[in-house]
Amino acid sequence: MKAAADLLHDQGPAAVSTRRVAQEAGLQPPALYRFFQGKDDLLDAAADHVFAEHVAAKEAAEPSDDPVEDLRTFGLANPYVYGLLLDPVRARDTPAQAKGVRILAERVHRIAAGRLRVSEERAVNLLRSAGVGTVHTLLTLPPEEGDPHLADAAFDAIARTILTDEPTVPTQDPATVVAAFRTLLPELPTLSESEAALLDEWLQRADTTAMRAPSSTGRP
Repeated sequence: MKAAADLLHDQGPAAVSTRRVAQEAGLQPPALYRFFQGKDDLLDAAADHVFAEHVAAKEAAEPSDDPVEDLRTFGLANPYVYGLLLDPVRARDTPAQAKGVRILAERVHRIAAGRLRVSEERAVNLLRSAGVGTVHTLLTLPPEEGDPHLADAAFDAIARTILTDEPTVPTQDPATVVAAFRTLLPELPTLSESEAALLDEWLQRADTTAMRAPSSTGRP
């Protein structure tokens, strides 16, 4: 896996042939077929391996003061892997991808109480969408057209959508109140697990209703 991952990282998918990987790993090519059906299977495994190592490092690291900065690095540092993970033909939910989303959700939760004007789920999906789109754009732009500030600008646009300006809960903004209250549910000791789940379901409905209603600022 290390030999395949190194080739993928440095030279791209074309370099990850069973013969080349076997040579780098000190094996005979037929030996790889005991583990992988062919090159596509080997490529998928290599991409998952690199991403799993990245996610494990993020999970072990102390969260920074900027959760967004924690989310920006992987795509540009691993363009070939990133391309494989986003390939619609290969798209699938792997344990590493699921764990990556969970880490993102945990870091969004850190800033949720009093700061989110949308639900945590919507914030996670917006951040994922912005991150995927930004990195894809940066990877496909010609080098002379690269914009080193594009990621910052994309996050600033999303931040204005999902975050309030101050760590308070403005009562005139129902969506913000709902998002803040949902973060407190795990800390309410008087509720049973089923009661907390039911209350969270009600709050999600209230959040959806609030998102559809016109806000006090006149914006939809």
